[in-house]
Amino acid sequence: MTENIGRTELGELGEFGIIKHLTKNIVLKNDSSILGVGDDCAVIEYNNKQTVVTTDMLVEGVHFDLMYMPLKHLGYKSVMVNLSDVYAMNAVPKQITVSIAISNRFSVEALEELYEGIYLACNKCTVDLVGGDTTSSTSGLVLSITAIGEVDASELVRRDTAKESDLVVVSGDLGGAYVGLQLLEREKEVFKTNPKIQPDLEGHDYILERQLKPEARMDVPVLLKKLEIKPTSMIDVSDGLSSEMLHLCESSKLGCSLYEEKIPLDPTTINLAREFNLDPTVCALSGGEDYELLFTIDLKDYDKIKGNPNFTVIGHMTAKSAGTNLIARNGALYPLTAQGWDSLMKKDE
Repeated sequence: MTENIGRTELGELGEFGIIKHLTKNIVLKNDSSILGVGDDCAVIEYNNKQTVVTTDMLVEGVHFDLMYMPLKHLGYKSVMVNLSDVYAMNAVPKQITVSIAISNRFSVEALEELYEGIYLACNKCTVDLVGGDTTSSTSGLVLSITAIGEVDASELVRRDTAKESDLVVVSGDLGGAYVGLQLLEREKEVFKTNPKIQPDLEGHDYILERQLKPEARMDVPVLLKKLEIKPTSMIDVSDGLSSEMLHLCESSKLGCSLYEEKIPLDPTTINLAREFNLDPTVCALSGGEDYELLFTIDLKDYDKIKGNPNFTVIGHMTAKSAGTNLIARNGALYPLTAQGWDSLMKKDE
């Protein structure tokens, strides 16, 4: 799609022409997708399953910057951040709807690039795009995606079902997306000062991908099932480890003890964080957008998960009266604070 030469104005196709153009190649892959794009409603049918639904909105200038976020990557990321919530319920995503608000500064070719990323994510996770909406915008690009998934009632995992003494486990590593954002922002400022200077991004592929092309951990529910482990609670890490841990504790009416030395950090994250004079641990605790899965397991399942390269045990749940604490490498105790991303918080002028 991105190889098209020239520019087609949105007005040449109109709203319904754009929808038809962008959705003409959809092929439904799931038996539960009875009717997709083209009618007043999509039709989805589940037998003996529980349905999970989640919606996430990305707003230009708030959640992404098109100065360094390619449209294809944006489309891909917008789907993945929604599917991550479905996997956090131990469910399987099946359908999405995509709604966009756009201005005439975008061309048809630009929207094709955006949808190329959306379809790439759908194909990777075997998800059907079954509907949505398109409207105009006077304040930039807005994407709103709703994801729908299914799960057997006995396999559903919630936030409010952790137990005292459960182990706290996280997939992958943390902090990389935030450090990647700092790198992109630095190079953006350099470019604004001197557009002739090429961005210095060499050697930072991993953390840039963590920010620009995150992957929902579709493998985690499968891995846990193979290990014969059902989490006692689970949440995805979208707003930073501290914020998500506090959500789990509040929902389950418990406290926790996390160990700084156990928090998984990639060496590239550590090195670049220090280059920015940032504490790598703080990047993991408060950075956000890692989209790993944070979950608790029963103590009896420890032997099943220990040594598994996909998971790290980083602490345990405690009585609520014990508080929510981080035990630093020197043994000092620090209360966890929610300093992760909050788009509604008042920013300093």
